[in-house]
Amino acid sequence: MNKNSIIGLLLIFAIMIGYTVMMSPSKEELEARKRTQDSIAAVQQSVSDSIRVQQVQREELKNSVAEVQAQAKDIDSGAMVSARNSVFGPFAVSASGVNKDFIIETDLLRLTISNKGGRISKVELKEYKTFDGEPAYLFLPDSSMFELAFFTDVRPISTGNLYFLPSWTDQRFEGQDELKISGDDSLHFAMRLFAGNSDSVSLPDSYIEYLYTVKANDYMVDFEVNFVNMEGVIAPNTKELNVNWNARLLRQEKNLENEKLNTTIHFRHSDGEVDYLSERKDDSKNINTRVKWVSFKQQFFSASLIAGELFQNAELSKVREPEKEAKYLEQMQAVLSLPFNPMVDKSLEMAFYFGPNKYNLMRRYKLDLERQIPLGWSFFLMQWINRFAVIPVFNFLEGFSLNYGIIILILTILLKIVLFPIAYKTYMSSAKMRLLKPEVDEINAKYPKKEDAMKKQQATMTLYKKAGVNPMSGCVPMLLQFPILLAMFRFFPASIELRQESFLWAHDLSSYDSVLDLPFTIPFYGDHVSLFTLLMTISTIIYTKINNDMMSTGNQMPGMKTMMYLMPVMFLGFFNSYSSGLSYYYLLANLMTFAQMYLIRRFVNEDKLHAQIQENKKKPVKKSNFQKKLEEMAKNQGKK
Repeated sequence: MNKNSIIGLLLIFAIMIGYTVMMSPSKEELEARKRTQDSIAAVQQSVSDSIRVQQVQREELKNSVAEVQAQAKDIDSGAMVSARNSVFGPFAVSASGVNKDFIIETDLLRLTISNKGGRISKVELKEYKTFDGEPAYLFLPDSSMFELAFFTDVRPISTGNLYFLPSWTDQRFEGQDELKISGDDSLHFAMRLFAGNSDSVSLPDSYIEYLYTVKANDYMVDFEVNFVNMEGVIAPNTKELNVNWNARLLRQEKNLENEKLNTTIHFRHSDGEVDYLSERKDDSKNINTRVKWVSFKQQFFSASLIAGELFQNAELSKVREPEKEAKYLEQMQAVLSLPFNPMVDKSLEMAFYFGPNKYNLMRRYKLDLERQIPLGWSFFLMQWINRFAVIPVFNFLEGFSLNYGIIILILTILLKIVLFPIAYKTYMSSAKMRLLKPEVDEINAKYPKKEDAMKKQQATMTLYKKAGVNPMSGCVPMLLQFPILLAMFRFFPASIELRQESFLWAHDLSSYDSVLDLPFTIPFYGDHVSLFTLLMTISTIIYTKINNDMMSTGNQMPGMKTMMYLMPVMFLGFFNSYSSGLSYYYLLANLMTFAQMYLIRRFVNEDKLHAQIQENKKKPVKKSNFQKKLEEMAKNQGKK
């Protein structure tokens, strides 16, 4: 490692330390933060209590239904009707039924709609498979729920416990249980929840209708709730309806722990800001402001509920599945409120997005759904590099139907070409510093005493100034490359394009490439050997060795050389279970850096460069204000 690299590292560490110190809260801020955290904890407890109350209410309602059905064997039909009317009130006619599913299949989705609750109970993404080749389901009927909750007179009603009847608004599919469309086709399919006493001879004319509009070539499903003659059924003082949505998300990827770390609930505020719950632990949040959408987001897929206007507020919670659970990831729950006046409002518009977390696809809807993809949104340079440079080039190369390993290779070459001027600038700065090393050593020998440190610094700066060398010129190029390294670190693990794409020995570039499964687990490493990560580590160690041999000025700080060799070993443990596409990219970047260093060294005449430095030293040098201050400080120190 040369002196410029050390200065660059020290500069980065200094910035981080300075930022930490500057951002450290005062005692008053800590107390205020504690009060805020206490308030948040209280809110979260309130949310948890609310969720438990709703669960208890649903259980009580289910128990009531079970009790009524159990009594059917022991009481006459008249008593049965009376019992249903007592429990379900105006919705007694819809309290019983036989479970039946209706299938809507498109080019992209296979949706299962259950007559119990009238909800989408199962979603299959037809173009994708799980890591073990099974169909990719976002959620299943027995581990999900969607319902409206409201009051009639004094009774709470939850539509999830009631039976809907199908309505084939598209006459082409009249009476069919399986509806299939393709191409540019679309269809409407409705489920109706009728209100009336269970002793009604004919169907009442009051009902709630779930109208689904499905397009064959779209992951977005329009969802409209229509209220027909419900003014006398829903309590007239109703101000809002609750939408209760929960799902136990299914595992899709090989690396279960990594998938859990990328699974959470995202939501968008009315002002366009996108936020999310903690990805690493159980979390809940009570949002008292308006929300546009809520999304149950996995590593590469999302199930999102989008309001036509805005949800009034939201109560969100997520609970991680136990470590031993290998089928499910997390349990998600959202309680959303929609403004509603039964005397005025006759329809509520919403939509579902069931699909992949693909940037260009999500961006097309202009709902900020793409903000769920971790592209470095918190750091503007990182997201700009990914959005306006890496993704467009990546998508352009995709158009040639190349293997994704080749696409990464071409992308790396293009990035290295763009960064070549920076690499050249860094090398030239290091070369000049190395050529000046003998003269710097003479200055160090001339001022060996600690009290002469200022004179030594002044003499060294004068030498650099005369020679036309800026010691910091090697640090700035390194800092300019840093956002690009971070952008790549975000891009590859988040790219669904790499999912289940093979290259060489890697079967899935979005996950680790195991060439050897170990019968035991090594702490901080894992239970397998990722070959791309291993090669990346070896190449990084070789790069460190070559860099030290070719460019080092011999002024390494104590322990710095050891640390530079230790860091790649630490990365070995970190990247072993990470995206093999990322490790492959870093391996290519190292190999191309070797080639760049070799070519620059071959074509740069260091004798000529040294002669130019000596020529620069003969020219008159204008003293900078900083140098004048150093001289003045040196004089004052000499007088003492």
